[in-house]
Amino acid sequence: MYFCYPKDTSIPKDSGILYESIYLCKMGPAKEHRSKEACTASLNAVKDALYVLNGKWKLPLIISLQEGPQRFNEIQKSLGEITPKILSKELKDLELNEFVVRKVFSTTPVTVTYELTPYSESLDKVINELREWGLKHRERLVKSRRTEKELEYADA
Repeated sequence: MYFCYPKDTSIPKDSGILYESIYLCKMGPAKEHRSKEACTASLNAVKDALYVLNGKWKLPLIISLQEGPQRFNEIQKSLGEITPKILSKELKDLELNEFVVRKVFSTTPVTVTYELTPYSESLDKVINELREWGLKHRERLVKSRRTEKELEYADA
């Protein structure tokens, strides 16, 4: 999470010094000194991103659609355990946020496909970073569990 707090909290509030004017924003490799407004704006941007991409299915759905346009049942099969009701809701949310476009073809029966918009490419870096972090995190947990088991056997 993104933390913003006064740079120097030891300054008494009643000292007349505008201690709230400089905040230390802790996010990313560099800690930056910013105004309270800049910290709040950054925090709100992260909240907005999490709101749009929240849930278990949105990112896997986007990744699935990177293979090209798909029909509803094809998407459902590629994702596995998702229910039609949830898939429908997730597709509508992604369409509302301009990541997915729904195309209806006047065939008999009617054909409906879903595909990613060019705007969805703006998530490529985010998805790649999450993938890299996920791989490292899984590796760390596996290594940690191995170490715990080795210690248990050594103690026995």
